[in-house]
Amino acid sequence: MRTPSSRTRRISMFAAAPIAILIAGGMVWQGSQAAFTASTRNAGNSWAAGNVTLTDDDLGAAAFTVNQIVPGQTGQKCIVVTSNSNVPGVVKAYTQNLVSSKGLEAKIFFDLEQGTGGSFNDCTGFTPTANDVPELPLSQLATVNRDFATGGAEWDTAGTPGETQSYRGTWRFDTTGMTQDQVNAMQGAVVSIDLVWELQSNNSPVIP
Repeated sequence: MRTPSSRTRRISMFAAAPIAILIAGGMVWQGSQAAFTASTRNAGNSWAAGNVTLTDDDLGAAAFTVNQIVPGQTGQKCIVVTSNSNVPGVVKAYTQNLVSSKGLEAKIFFDLEQGTGGSFNDCTGFTPTANDVPELPLSQLATVNRDFATGGAEWDTAGTPGETQSYRGTWRFDTTGMTQDQVNAMQGAVVSIDLVWELQSNNSPVIP
């Protein structure tokens, strides 16, 4: 075997040097891609709307269906309103859909009281606690007590399903100041009106 000359050995060394540098450079490039990392996750965030539900114990029947009334007559009926809302809110009572003939709407006076006890069409055991809808003729109630903003008999609910509030409505047929002919002219007159209880949830800031 021939021994490489000193010139051949020098060429081999020079030729190997660039390869060694490239390999070393590759090692540095690969190493620069590594890093320390850390993370944390708070999973499952969600927002769900609350439920606002209001019912009463009238079973679809009108509280007041009174026929053949005469001047001076009066009457009372009770109703229990239940909140099945799971968010706090405010309930107000108001009137809608007044329909009348012969001016009877100005002669039927009505007031609504809040209280405890009683049930639909039965005021046995009812005890009044407030009277936020004072006695007014139906014609005036239909104007001043016509929506939630102008409603009365306010009831603050806590947002616990099953909360109840009893109400007692009292009406009277008042012909004070009318002549006999005017009273007679009202025979056969009819008046109807809707009593509405509306629940609106509180819009106060909620802690996130």
